[in-house]
Amino acid sequence: MTTANRAEEAEEKAVPSRSWPVLLVVVCAQMLIWLDTSVLNVAVTTLADPVDGLGATPAELEWVASAYTLVFAGTLFAGGALADRFGPRNTLVAGLALFGAASGAGAFATGPAWLIVARAVMGAGSALLMPATLSVIVQSTPEEKRTRAIAIWSSSSGLGVAVGPVVGGALLSHFWWGSVFLVNVPIVALCLAGVVAVVPELKGPRRRVLDLPGLALSVLGLGGVVFGIIEIGNGQTWYGPYVLLPLLLGCALLALFVAGQRRSPAPSLDLRLFRQPGFTAGSVVLLIAFMALAGHLFYAAFYLQGPRGLSPADAGTVMIAAAIGIVLGSQASPALSRLLSARWTVAAGVLATAATYVGYLWFDGRTPILTVAALLWVQGFGMGLVGTPVTAVMMSGVPPHLAGAGSAVNSVTRQVGGTLGVAMTGSILSGVYRERMAGAELPGGPRGLTPDAEEQARTSAEAARSLAGSLRLPELAATADRAFLDAMYAATFWTAVLALVGFAVGVVGLRTRNVSTGSDGGRKGSGDDDGTGNGPVGLRDRGEPGDRAGHGTPLRGGGGPGHGDVPR
Repeated sequence: MTTANRAEEAEEKAVPSRSWPVLLVVVCAQMLIWLDTSVLNVAVTTLADPVDGLGATPAELEWVASAYTLVFAGTLFAGGALADRFGPRNTLVAGLALFGAASGAGAFATGPAWLIVARAVMGAGSALLMPATLSVIVQSTPEEKRTRAIAIWSSSSGLGVAVGPVVGGALLSHFWWGSVFLVNVPIVALCLAGVVAVVPELKGPRRRVLDLPGLALSVLGLGGVVFGIIEIGNGQTWYGPYVLLPLLLGCALLALFVAGQRRSPAPSLDLRLFRQPGFTAGSVVLLIAFMALAGHLFYAAFYLQGPRGLSPADAGTVMIAAAIGIVLGSQASPALSRLLSARWTVAAGVLATAATYVGYLWFDGRTPILTVAALLWVQGFGMGLVGTPVTAVMMSGVPPHLAGAGSAVNSVTRQVGGTLGVAMTGSILSGVYRERMAGAELPGGPRGLTPDAEEQARTSAEAARSLAGSLRLPELAATADRAFLDAMYAATFWTAVLALVGFAVGVVGLRTRNVSTGSDGGRKGSGDDDGTGNGPVGLRDRGEPGDRAGHGTPLRGGGGPGHGDVPR
């Protein structure tokens, strides 16, 4: 046994009595990430309101949502490296403090720009939180309890998604819009007190070098691409300077990022992972699935609080159906993977979500809420079927010395997909709504609408409804609702097409085979789970680096994991 192994064993024995209090603290910290994201889904309509909110335009709302996810995804690798370099406890404290300070600043934002900046800083705090919480669990939990602890840590996402809309709806029903951000501050304070009280000082297994140029290129490149997409929906022509230049610059920066990662001795993204076809296909499926999901939830929130006329609290309650579906689908996916294979379980899940997106083509202002909730549940169940099997296939061909980097790519793919999904559907919603309202005759009462009011109504459905309420013009609200529904039909159509592309990629790319049998006689292969829902087992690497599951070229070569991978 090496000195490092003895030190790790002694450290594990030193903290088992505190492992469950530590787990409680880090799970609460981790849940903040998902709670904040889901709270925002029910706050978008209020933020768009010029009276009760900030009067944010659709493009600004997209950036409120996307700034957080974009910075989160772009700095996640840095968070993992910092946790290794300075210790996860210190990184966790820094992430909580940054997240709490940005939440407080965002709550009192005087305009959309300030809120967008605050959300971006919150994303940086979340990037410090996520890898640090997992590192704390792995290092402070005895081995015999580690699998269960990681499963509980993983479930925090479902809990945050379920609780967020309810909390957000209740706050918006009784307080001003800033309360959905201010509520994070006392939670952060409690988490910080818990970290100081029970989380031990832990040192990462190795000191890493940050790839600052690579991280900067990835964030700026993705930002340029998303900005260009948003400006298309904001009325700009695709060949105009506000669209074409950001798109070209963003793509060029991303190309430089990829080229730099190939030569960097300390890459943020180890490109050798993508030599594995299963890893590449799984990444594409996750990207597409989360693009479709995030985009759908973006326009579903507007639909429930707009044409359907629900309050934020009621809309949040309805959207819990999706969270329940995700939890149940996640629990069912291991058994279905053993019965159907990972390939067809993922295909079934993606196809189920595509069917729900198609269903929105028949929605209008009178669609029963039970029907909406049922489709949200099916959508969530389908997404639950996708996550675990895709992760199993992705990780099955990754050798141990790159497993951390593979996990980081898995997380980043989800976040980037969410960002692009909101940008895509938001652009379609804004563009089609403007087109429909451009030729519509707007009722304006005896004196008509002022030019500024008419421009607001033709730009934003939320602004039109607010004007209709203040001027007592129900016809104006009805006109805006009809235009919004047409925009939603266009958005949901292309979301369904995107999901069908993901279905095709899953069927073609996630071809796995079960080529060995464990000592217990159980079937183990690249697409199988261990039956607990806690992650993949099988042929990731049993003593040799490389791919034993038929996923392509083995990953050989010495060295430790990529410098940007999440600590394990």
